[in-house]
Parts: sequence; structure tokens; C-alpha cells
Amino acid sequence: MQQLQLIWFRQDLRLHDHAALWHATTTGQSIALVILSPEQWRLHDDAAIKIDFYLRQLQQLKQDLELLNIPLIIETIQLWKDVPQFIQKLCLDLNISEIHANIELGQNELKRDASAQHVLNQSHKELQLYHDRTLFPVGTIRNKSNQPYQVFGAFKKQCYERFSISLPQCFPQPKAQKQLQIKLANSEIPSIEELCDVSIPQDQRDLWQVNEAYALQRLDAFIEDHVSHYQTERDFPYLQGTSQLSAYLNSGILSIRQCIQALFRHQQGQFHIDHEGQQTWLDELLWREFYQHILFEFPKVSKHLPFKDNTQKMQWRHAPEDLAAWQQGQTGIPMVDAGMRQLLTTGWMHNRVRMIVAMFLCKNLLIDWRLGERWFMQHLIDGDLAANNGGWQWCASTGTDAAPYFRIFNPISQSQKFDAAGDYIRQWVPELAHLDAKSIHEPYAKNPELKLDYPKAIVDLKMSRIRAITAFKPVTSEH
Repeated sequence: MQQLQLIWFRQDLRLHDHAALWHATTTGQSIALVILSPEQWRLHDDAAIKIDFYLRQLQQLKQDLELLNIPLIIETIQLWKDVPQFIQKLCLDLNISEIHANIELGQNELKRDASAQHVLNQSHKELQLYHDRTLFPVGTIRNKSNQPYQVFGAFKKQCYERFSISLPQCFPQPKAQKQLQIKLANSEIPSIEELCDVSIPQDQRDLWQVNEAYALQRLDAFIEDHVSHYQTERDFPYLQGTSQLSAYLNSGILSIRQCIQALFRHQQGQFHIDHEGQQTWLDELLWREFYQHILFEFPKVSKHLPFKDNTQKMQWRHAPEDLAAWQQGQTGIPMVDAGMRQLLTTGWMHNRVRMIVAMFLCKNLLIDWRLGERWFMQHLIDGDLAANNGGWQWCASTGTDAAPYFRIFNPISQSQKFDAAGDYIRQWVPELAHLDAKSIHEPYAKNPELKLDYPKAIVDLKMSRIRAITAFKPVTSEH
């Protein structure tokens, strides 16, 4: 009986530039596996819209694999602790010699893979893991003392030095293999309703088209038409100034190497920065890289702990009504409410607005950042543990390279600066749409008796700023 290779797809549902897929198919005849774990996803607070996006892309991947004559096994296993035994049995049943997968960096993911490796070794099988989610293998970006970087600027500098030697290259797409004479019991992909007992409105799905060709087309359009203006337009939420590729990167429809190669396409793949927009987008990709490395190097951030140990003593407010108002976009601060409603409606929020709403929760409301982090994960189509945790801890002044505790965005002045005409607010807070560009940012400021179907601010921004500084100062000054 012929020995086969097994490709275990996880957060990497693509054919192009896929390390594990390429290594498996160049080793021998291959079959593919995807394991669906709805209970594990629930424990990780994965958003329903993200799971639905994943399942829709999985349908596309199945069709793409059929063109390569690679059969796909779909298995539902509720919890990851039961995965190793299933894979061991599958390898024995199908005479699989090696299993190929791309590394996932969360602690639960690493524990699952270590357990799978242990079980497979008992059967003299190997789980081959490849670095695919990052530009540089985790554990390889170190300072002169061989310690991981904790400051982004120094981390970025070393990445630039490596780029100047060579840019990370993409793996070729595999060629079609000979057809396998094999019958698979499980190859049906369940719907989100069947798998998680939830449904996603069609108009929300329509915002997020799947398939690699579409993602690559969006990447190309951004590079050709928008990246040159990225530095000047990215902070304005009413403009299409950002790439909006995060969902495609997070689910692995796009690879990070494809983004880098596209960014330097006009430089013939050489590391040469031509304009500020190019450099600014590169730096944003490197922030993503930085947080992935932090997730691996400092396991505590996977465990609901602050990066800065002393901030664990922070006394957060227990304010469920304020939290609910923030979650539903009813704080009475128009820019905050616009962002939170965009999230609920689309599964996505503009990055500048993410910082504004996060800092408002942690500083002005003095509510634990972990509650905000969880809410984002439960609703974001691009919810990524490393980036989400890194961003929240930055805003809460508890993380690596974080904003100083006394740096507190004023959401009104942020709104006036980045949505001066009020276009973004009008889109997401229609009850204020009739107001002029001056009053829309703070509708009750000049006329407290104004009758609007919109709440008054749940907190005084000046007083809450003082309260936050008073609460943070003794904690963050400790060493």
C-alpha cells in the first residue's frame, strides 16, 4: 500500500505560498485534512462572522484542492485535546508517513501540536511544522544578549537589516498530482448554522468575499492605487485609506510573504523604499510580526495576563452598565459609538477608531482591557490573538512598548481631527446625521437641552482623565 503525506490545514486556507502544502506535495502523494473545533473556538471567543468566513473559504479550498487531485478530509472534533488520537488513527488507517502543518503560535495551539507530536512518535510518525505565519521564524529575532525584543523600534530595525539581505520569498503553487484511488468518509463542510447554531445575515457576508484570487486582486489594487497615499489617508475612517486585508491575512487566504512581495514588486523584489506610504504600510505589517513574536516569546499574554507584571495590581472599575453602553455604541461620545456600531454591523472597525474606543474603555471608563479584548474577539472577522492582545495592551498601557499611562486620547478631539466633516459619524450614528460639522462631535456641548434620540455622555472626559492618571500612576511607577 502506497505511503501518503498528510497536509493539516489550519489558519492557512490557500494553495499559493503555503509552506506545509509545498513540502508535503514535493515529498509524495498527498491528502489534506481540516479539523473543525466549534467548542474550542467558543472557548477562544472566536466571532461567528470569522467562523463563517473560514467555512466559506473552506468550500473554496476544497474545490481548489480537487483541481490538484488532493482529497480533503473534514472532521469535527469539539476540543483540541482529542485531536492527537484522531490523527494517529487516521495515519494508521490511510498509511500516512508524515504530517505537514504550519506553526500556530498561541499556547493552546502549541500544546495541541506538542501532544500530537508525542502521540505520533509512538507510531514512528513525524509532525513536520513550518514557519508560515510570520516573515521570520519566531525565536530568531533576538538582541545581542540573545533575548527577545520588547520594544518595536529595535525589533523593526533588525527586520529592516534582514530585508536588506533578502526579502522573504513565496513558495510555488504545487502541480496537480496523479489521482488517488481512495474513498474518504468525511468530506462534507457544515454550515455555520449546523456547526455553531448561529446565522450570519447575508448582507454581512456580502461585505467579505472569499477565495484567493479575490484576496490577491484586493492586494494588487491596494498596492497600485492606495499605498502611495496610505501614510496620509490611513487615519481617516471615512476614507478607503487602509488595505482592509486583515481578515484575509488572519484566515490565511493571503500570506504575509505575498504582501511583502507585492509591496516591493516595482523594486524588482529588492528592499528599496520609494515613498512614505510604502514605508508606513511595511511598518504596520511589522507591528503584526512583532506581536506574533511577542505571543510566542512571552506565553503570559496568551493567559489573560498583562505584559507589564506590575500592572496586574491595577484596580479596574466594575461598571457593567458603562461596559454595556460601550459594547452597544450608546456612550454618548459619537466617535466611540460610530466605531462600536461599525463593529457590530460589519465585523470590522477602522484601526484609528479601534485605538480611540479601546483607550476610552481602559482610561475614561477605567474598565479592564481584557473585557474589551474579549468583546473584539467575539465580533471581529479579523480577530487575531496576537494583534488584538497587543493592540489592547498598548492602549491600556499594560503591554510591550505601550502608550504611557498619561497618554489618553480625547475622543472628541480625535473625532474633530480625523472626521472633521462628521461623515463617518453620520454613517454609523444616523440619529446625528442632521447636525452640522461642528456640533456633531459633541452634540450637547453648546446646547444641553437639545432634544435628540441619542444619549448624553456617560462620563465626563476631563474628570475621567484625571481619575485614570490617579489610578495608573502608583501602579506604573513601581519597578
